[in-house]
Amino acid sequence: MDALLTALLGCLLGGIGDKSQLLALMLSARFRSDGAVIAGAALAVAANATLAAFAGALIGPMLGSQARLLFLALALLMLGGGMLWPVKQPDPLADWPTGPFLTSALGLFILGFGDGPQFLILGIAARTADPVLAGLGGALGMMAALIPAILLRDQLTRAIPLRAIRIGGAAIFLASGLGAAVSALGLTD
Repeated sequence: MDALLTALLGCLLGGIGDKSQLLALMLSARFRSDGAVIAGAALAVAANATLAAFAGALIGPMLGSQARLLFLALALLMLGGGMLWPVKQPDPLADWPTGPFLTSALGLFILGFGDGPQFLILGIAARTADPVLAGLGGALGMMAALIPAILLRDQLTRAIPLRAIRIGGAAIFLASGLGAAVSALGLTD
């Protein structure tokens, strides 16, 4: 259950104001087909979470306990650092000849591949040896970040202090990652 909740909350927080959320907002505004964009986003998120969880299941047994914790610490530190980095506007995919479902599915899959939340799912899956719950929690967390952007569009950016949430989230991830790294390296008594 730890893997599910940690991945859900981590991916939700890491996905707020992220480029995937911005692309989902752009696609929703462009196509005006919320259901198709949500379905495409769900497919992309599920595919990315499954790949990350599978990779974590493969990597986890190869690492010792402290190495798995250090790997998770690295994922947390990378996600926290990434949240402090200014988010660049993603390509709106205006020249893609596909419809809302396929454009959303492919665009969000490509954009999310190797992104911070995917790396976090991988780290949690490797650390907890529970890749199914890590993948499920991560996918639910990312969808919880994407659906409001799709449904609310520009109202979201006016209603939520995205920059403050990203700075607060970064502080949480950096502190958690630093604590995990210190513990993994045996620097505490």
